[in-house]
Amino acid sequence: MPFPVLATYRLQLRGPSSGFGFTFADAEQLLDYLDDLGVSHLYLSPILTPVEGSPHGYDVTDPTTVSAELGGPEGLARLSGAARARGIGLIVDVVPNHVGVDKPEQNPWWWDVLRHGRSSAYASFFDIDWDLNNGRIVLPLLGSDDDAADLTVDGDLLRLGDLALPIAPGTGEGSGQQVHDRQHYRLIGWRNGVTGYRRFFSITSLAGLRQEDPAVFDTSHAEVGRWFAEGLVDGVRIDHPDGLADPSGYLLRLRELCGPDAWIVIEKILAVDEALEPTLPIAGTTGYDALREVGGVFVDPTGQQALTELMASAGFDYGQIAPMLADLKVTAATETLGSELSRLRRCIVAAAGADHPQLPAAVAALLTHIDVYRSDYLSLAAILPTALAATRAATPQFDVPLQLVAAALAGGGEPAVRLQQLCGAVTAKAVEDCLFYRDARLVSLNEVGGEPQDFGVGLAEFHHRAATRAQLWPHTMTTLTTHDTKRGEDVRARIGVLSQVPSLWTEFVSRWEKIVLSPDPATGLFLWQNIFGVWPAGGKVTAELRDRLHAYAEKAIREAAWHTTWNDPDAEFEDAVHSWLDAVLDGPVARELTNLLARLESHAENDALGQKLLSLTVPGIPDIYQGTELWDDSLVDPDNRRQVDYTARREALKSLQHKKLRVVQAALQLRRARPDSFVGGSYRPVLADGASANHVVAFRRADDVLVAVTRWTVHLEQNGWGETSLTLPDGSWTDVLTGATVSGATPASRLFADLPVALLERTDA
Repeated sequence: MPFPVLATYRLQLRGPSSGFGFTFADAEQLLDYLDDLGVSHLYLSPILTPVEGSPHGYDVTDPTTVSAELGGPEGLARLSGAARARGIGLIVDVVPNHVGVDKPEQNPWWWDVLRHGRSSAYASFFDIDWDLNNGRIVLPLLGSDDDAADLTVDGDLLRLGDLALPIAPGTGEGSGQQVHDRQHYRLIGWRNGVTGYRRFFSITSLAGLRQEDPAVFDTSHAEVGRWFAEGLVDGVRIDHPDGLADPSGYLLRLRELCGPDAWIVIEKILAVDEALEPTLPIAGTTGYDALREVGGVFVDPTGQQALTELMASAGFDYGQIAPMLADLKVTAATETLGSELSRLRRCIVAAAGADHPQLPAAVAALLTHIDVYRSDYLSLAAILPTALAATRAATPQFDVPLQLVAAALAGGGEPAVRLQQLCGAVTAKAVEDCLFYRDARLVSLNEVGGEPQDFGVGLAEFHHRAATRAQLWPHTMTTLTTHDTKRGEDVRARIGVLSQVPSLWTEFVSRWEKIVLSPDPATGLFLWQNIFGVWPAGGKVTAELRDRLHAYAEKAIREAAWHTTWNDPDAEFEDAVHSWLDAVLDGPVARELTNLLARLESHAENDALGQKLLSLTVPGIPDIYQGTELWDDSLVDPDNRRQVDYTARREALKSLQHKKLRVVQAALQLRRARPDSFVGGSYRPVLADGASANHVVAFRRADDVLVAVTRWTVHLEQNGWGETSLTLPDGSWTDVLTGATVSGATPASRLFADLPVALLERTDA
C-alpha cells in the first residue's frame, strides 16, 4: 500500500553531464535529513531519459527508460527501497505532452520518423502536420533557407555543422542538397515561422505527442506503470496536461494505470475565477492557486495607488493593461504561434466547408476574450460562447469568420482540439512570458497563476478559498516555490513589503534614477524591485551575484520584448542595461540599497515566516522546494536550479536556531503527529479583536490545531498591538514553536512575543 502523502520535498535531479550532477544516489544520502525534517515523500523532477546534458529533465528523449545518468532503474529501485525503509515514499514528475528533439539522434522515435516518414512505426506518435509541404516534415532548424545548400552526406547521415539527420534508405546518392530534397523532412530557416509539428508552446526543440492514441499512451507510460506495479512510487505530478488533445481522457487512462490509491496532481494554472474541473480523477493541482492566496494576504492594499502612480511616472498607464494583454495575445497567436494558427485555420476551413480572409484575425481576437488556458472542461462550457459573443460585440467585422469557427466547432474533433491547444500556448506566451516582465507595479504579484491587477488577497477571499479547498480538494498540493516560479518565495516576500512603504520606495527609486539613470524608465522600475529582492544583507556583491543579476536582467528584458527580444536582440540596448546594472552594483546606490534593506529586512523575514507557515498548514499537501527551508534568494530558472548546500541545512537542523527552519520542521512534525487534523481536517477562520486585528491571519484545523501569523508589520511596528487579542477555543494550547502555553482571550502581544507566527496544538485532555 502507498504511504499516505502528508508533505513533499521537491528535488531537482540532473545528470553529471549538465555541469553538476544530483542523482538518485545523492537523493538517497538526504533521506535521514529529510526524515528528520518531517516530509512524507520525495518529489522528484522528471527521471526518464532526457537530452544529454539536460539541466531539468523536461526534454525527455526516451519515455521507456529511466535516465542512466541519474542511476537507471537500479538506482531508482535503491532510492525507493531506502526511502520506504524510513517510511518515506516517492512522487515523480511525468511529462506526457512532449519529448525533446533538439538532438534528433538521441530520440529513437523521432529519428525513426525522420528516416522513414509516414511509414515509420512511430509516425502516429507525434502530432505532425502531414498536410504541410506534401507530407514532408518541416523542420525550422536552419539559419536561413539558403543553408540547405551547405548540407553534406556522411554515410547514412546528412550533416550541417553539429546538426545530424538520418537519410531514408536508398536515397543517399548525390549532393547534400539533392539528398535533402528526397527526404521525409524538409529543412527551412527558423525565421519562416513555419513548423511541421506541434511544439510545446513555441519551443521548436520539444515535439508534441499524441497521447489521445491508446498505443502512444501505452508505449510512453509502460515505464510509469511498472513503477506502480512494483511499488516503487506512490504518485505522479503531471506536467502541462492542458497541452494534450484530451486532458480528461488522458487522466482517466492514467488513473486506471496507476491505480485508485495513487496520488495524482496536475500542473494546472487556474484563473482567479476558474474552478478546477470536479470530474477529473486527481487529487488536485500543483498549487499555484494556493501560492497566490498565501502570498497575497501579505500585500498591503493601501500601497496600490502610490505604486500605480510610480508606474505612471515611468510612462506606464496601468489602466491600459487589458488592451496591452489583448495585443500581446494577438501577437503571440499571429506571429510567435503563427504556424499553429495556420494549421487551425485549415482545420476550420475543412470542417466548415468555407474560408474567409479574416479568419486568422478573428481566431486571434477570440483568444483575447478567453482568460483560461483551455475552456473545454465541462464546468467551463459557458466560456467559449461568451467569448464568441464578446468578440463579435468588440469587432463586428469578424461576424462571418466567427460563424465559420462556430460551424467547425459544432462537430468537435480536430478544430476544437487545436483551438484549445492554441489558447493555452497563447495565454502562456502573452501573460507569463511577456506581460509579467513588463508590469512593474509590484513584481511579487507577477507569478504563475497570479493576477497582478488584483493588488493582493483579502482575508475574506483567503478564508473562503481555503475552506472550499478543504471540502473539495483536501489532497491538492500547496506550494510557495517551484522550478517555474518567477522568483523564490523569500524574494517575493521581501518585494511584497514595498506595498507597506510605497512612498519610501518611490523616494529611493527617484533618487537612484538621478544617480544612475536606467536606459528605460519602465524597465528600470522592474529591475529595481528584483535587485532589491535579492540584495545581500551585508551589501557585499559577489561575482556570483553579479553574474546572476546580469543573466536575469538579460532574460527579463528579452521576455518583455519592448526594446529587445530573443529572436532579434538589440545589442545597444542590452549593453546599456548591463552597464547600468554594473553602475548600480559598484556605485553609491549599492550603499543606499543596503541601508534600505536594513530598515525593511526584519519585516520581510516576518512575512516570509508567515507565508511559509500558512503554506504548510492550510488545506492541501504542502511541498517544500529544494533548499527553501532556509532563506532563499532565487530568481527565475535557471537561477532556481542552483546547487543546494545541504551541509549547512543539516547543521541548521541540528541547532534549530534558524527561524524559518524551525517553522518548517515544527509544522511538518505536527502534520506527521496529527495527520487527520490536516489531511481532510476541517478549516475554520479565527478572527482577532482590537484595533490591530487586521494584522492577524488565523484559523483552526480540526479541533486541535490553531495557526496564527502577523502581517503588515511596518505599520504594526508604528502602532503596536494595543488591546488586540485572539480568543482561543476551549482548552489549553501550546505553541510548538516556543513552548508557551496559552488559553482563552490571549493578547496578541503575548502570542507573538517571540516570533511573528504561532503554531498552537491543543494539549489538554
